[in-house]
Amino acid sequence: MATPAIRMFRRLEGLFCVYKPSGVHWKLVRDIVETNLLKGLNATSSQPLPQEVRFLVHPVSETEAPKGLTVSASSVPVLAKHPLVTGPEFQHIRVGVGHRLDAFSSGVLVLALGNGNKAMNDLYGTRVTRDYTLEGEFGTATDDFSHTGRVVERSTFGHIKQDKLDKVLAMLQGANQKALLMYSNVDMHSQEAYEMAVQGLLGPEGKSQPILTGLRCLHFQPPNFTLEVRCLNETQKYLRKVVHEIGLELRSTAVCKGVRRTRDGPFTLQDALTHHHWTASNVIQAIRQYHSKKNLKYSHTQMKDTALQPTEESTT
Repeated sequence: MATPAIRMFRRLEGLFCVYKPSGVHWKLVRDIVETNLLKGLNATSSQPLPQEVRFLVHPVSETEAPKGLTVSASSVPVLAKHPLVTGPEFQHIRVGVGHRLDAFSSGVLVLALGNGNKAMNDLYGTRVTRDYTLEGEFGTATDDFSHTGRVVERSTFGHIKQDKLDKVLAMLQGANQKALLMYSNVDMHSQEAYEMAVQGLLGPEGKSQPILTGLRCLHFQPPNFTLEVRCLNETQKYLRKVVHEIGLELRSTAVCKGVRRTRDGPFTLQDALTHHHWTASNVIQAIRQYHSKKNLKYSHTQMKDTALQPTEESTT
C-alpha cells in the first residue's frame, strides 16, 4: 500500500516555473527547491511501525523464585523500521532546469520534475521565444556592458531623443528578421514558408546565432530607458551587449542595469512561484495548472482544426 509520501511524490511530475531573484545563482535556486520538496515529502504522515511478537521476561517476587522465570508474549514495534534508524524516506529528487539565467539576471526560470524533464526537452526542441525587460542607462560604457563593470568611457547623451531610439530599434529588428529568414532553411518563395510564417513557426533549426524577433521601447527618460525584447537562442550577456550597441548607434554609450525575463515559452511571470511558495503543495498546484492550460490550448486547437475541415456536402 502506497504511503502518503509516495502518493505526493507521484504527483510531482511535470513542468513549473519559479521567479529567480537577481544576485542568486540558478544552481542555488534549484538546490533550494529540491530541499524544500524533500522536506515536504518526508514531513507527510508515515505509516505506523510494523509490530512483531516477542517473548518478554518479567521479574518475579522472592516467594515465586523457585518456580523460575515468568515469560509472556507481547506485540512490540519493529524499531529497525523507525525513521530515526532508516533515515528519511526520500533523500534525492531530480530537478531539471530549463534555459538558464545568470547570477545578475532575474525572472522566470523553468524547472522540471520526473517525466517533466523529457517534456522540457521536447518544449525547447521547438522554436521557443523568450521575452525580457532590459533596463539601460546612457552616458557610460563598461568592460562587461553592465553597470557593475569597470568604466571604460563616458559620453554625453543630451542629443538622444525617443524618435532616434525608435529608429535604431527598428533597424536592429529588421536586421534580425533577415537573419531569422536566413537560418530557417526554407525556400522563402514556397507555400511551406508562407504557411509557417502565418502560424509563427518560421525560425532557425536547432542552435543558431541569437536572434531578436521583437524590440521596442517601454520607457524613455534620459539617461534611463527600458526595452522589451523577444528573442531566440539568446544569453543574458548578449542582451547586455545589445544595449551597448544601441548606445553606439546613437553616438553615445550605454550600459545595462538589469535583465529580467518575463516569459519563457508558455510560462509567464503570473505562473512563477516566488521564494515563499517553493513548497511541495504549491509546486503540485503549479504543475496541475500548467497541465490544465496545456490541455485547454490543445482542445481549442483541435476544435479550430475541425472547424476548418470541409464537410462532405461542401466538398460535393
